[in-house]
Amino acid sequence: MIIDVRGLVVRRGGRTILGPIDWQIADGERWVVLGANGSGKTTLLSAVGLTLWPTAGTVDVLGSRYGKVDSRELRRRIGAASSAVEQELLDRLTPADLVMSAINAATEPWWHEYGDDDRRRTRLALERLGLTDVADQSFGTLSAGERRRVSIARALVPDPDVLLLDEPAASLDLAARETLLADLSRLAAGARPSAMVLVSHHVEEIPPGFDRALVLAAGRIVAMGPIEDVVRGDVLSAALHVPLVVEHRDGRIWARLDPAADTRPSHGGRTIAS
Repeated sequence: MIIDVRGLVVRRGGRTILGPIDWQIADGERWVVLGANGSGKTTLLSAVGLTLWPTAGTVDVLGSRYGKVDSRELRRRIGAASSAVEQELLDRLTPADLVMSAINAATEPWWHEYGDDDRRRTRLALERLGLTDVADQSFGTLSAGERRRVSIARALVPDPDVLLLDEPAASLDLAARETLLADLSRLAAGARPSAMVLVSHHVEEIPPGFDRALVLAAGRIVAMGPIEDVVRGDVLSAALHVPLVVEHRDGRIWARLDPAADTRPSHGGRTIAS
């Protein structure tokens, strides 16, 4: 088992914001985590990424239990990409420098020595994400889509066993989003990383090849399992409190408001179905 979560609970300010959660991820699985804002998606990702200590329960990653081993060493086997990580990268550095520095879990290349093998790994990671042509430009001159792909290349260059992606398509325009989803689909089809988890608000941002889904609402699991069984209109309607039609078409998933439903604001201001 790559990830094994049992009875996970996270509380903040006396309030339970996540859990209890039981969740297992096996070798070769590609998961998407869906839910509204505040449903606990990023909190769950932080817990399995060993950057957030749970209030209760256990988190086992790659056969080691969080809190029983050196988390710094275990985190080296976990790649993570998010807008928060992206904001830590210096605009004056090049993608080549930023990706190579990730080999040593750093954000700048000045404090470590790098050899030919490190440069080869960096070049392959840049090629994998279609960044060869911009490898020597300054990071600050790149488009949003290119910057996002640099952050993912950084996550991949150490050859992690687990890859965690927190809303990788957020804020991207249509062309950049579709380019990124094609990259992630190719990545999902490979043997490495052994497991992938992608958090998103939007079903149209699920790359082909992601075969399992977990839906959260108010910190609890609404449904999880094979993506075709979970990402359905009735499940997402219950989680998001709005009537939705969900279509699986040509390897992609699309959602829209159910045109047959009678929707109108309730007295509390939330849209409901009659």
